[in-house]
Amino acid sequence: MLMQVDKKHNTIQPIIEPSKPLLEVNGLKKHFSVRNPLGRLEATVKAVNNVSFQLHEGQTYGLVGESGCGKSTTGRTLLRLIEPTEGEAIFQGRDIFKLRKDEFQKIRQDMQMVFQDPYSSLNPRKRIGHTLEEPLKIHGIGKKSERVDLVMDILEKVGLRMEHFYRYPHEFSGGQRQRIGLARALIVNPKLVICDEPVSALDVSIQSQIINLLRRLQEELKLTYLFIAHDISVVRHISDRIGVMYLGQMVEDAPTDSLISNPLHPYTQALLSAVPIAKPNFQRERIILKGEIPSPMNPPSGCIFHTRCPKAMKICKTDFPIIKEVAPDHFVGCHLY
Repeated sequence: MLMQVDKKHNTIQPIIEPSKPLLEVNGLKKHFSVRNPLGRLEATVKAVNNVSFQLHEGQTYGLVGESGCGKSTTGRTLLRLIEPTEGEAIFQGRDIFKLRKDEFQKIRQDMQMVFQDPYSSLNPRKRIGHTLEEPLKIHGIGKKSERVDLVMDILEKVGLRMEHFYRYPHEFSGGQRQRIGLARALIVNPKLVICDEPVSALDVSIQSQIINLLRRLQEELKLTYLFIAHDISVVRHISDRIGVMYLGQMVEDAPTDSLISNPLHPYTQALLSAVPIAKPNFQRERIILKGEIPSPMNPPSGCIFHTRCPKAMKICKTDFPIIKEVAPDHFVGCHLY
């Protein structure tokens, strides 16, 4: 352990080094080719374009933005469900994009995903018990006689009952199916869980139940979440840090309290102005963004947000803003700062 001298108190104190992130994403890009019927390349869709962030163990990083901004593509790329175009993702000190498939298979147990639509991700021909046993078989966890007990245990943890083991997906409600999707992700004891809009298809009352369940399981099992959603009011309740994406790029990244109390980017300000407030007599100025979201096949020059930004300047049309720290641990990419 490294030590340092505290001259003020005339003592020797240990040097506390900042913990390394569990996941560090640098310059992630995912581009899709658009070809004509003859196979010729016509355009390139820049779904994710130079995204970087860090996720520390035991924390929740919220990734928020409008539909089509590249949030889900980012999550799927990190699990290599789709291969990246460029960039690196350092997970526990290893760049998972450079691993061979057989090497990556060994760490898939530590990285799991909860999908937005749990019904389409569940096999309608299999009972829930058999669906939850399958990850255990793939990763060689437990003996055949022990797997049923492991499934029963995880069903109880996510708020389901033992008799649900023998039922089929169509016999469950949307909230119950999402609990099953969560159980399937957690049964292999992962360290990182990527939640791809896990509550967007649920009623508001059920959303709160799933959010509370995620927070409870995070404390019990020491989990780390990448929580993807388009509703910033949901993200703020579960996240320690929030990254705001627009048209495939990160525009703001800050601790949750800092971003909610002092949003710096005009796009973040517009998102927060749309969040309803449970105070009938309180009036807040709503920021209405004009125009349509540009196509990722032909993004605007300069700042990608300048075509809809109410504070756009001349420089925004020509120069791309570099993301920089404009407040303690608060990063934003905007020419206003």
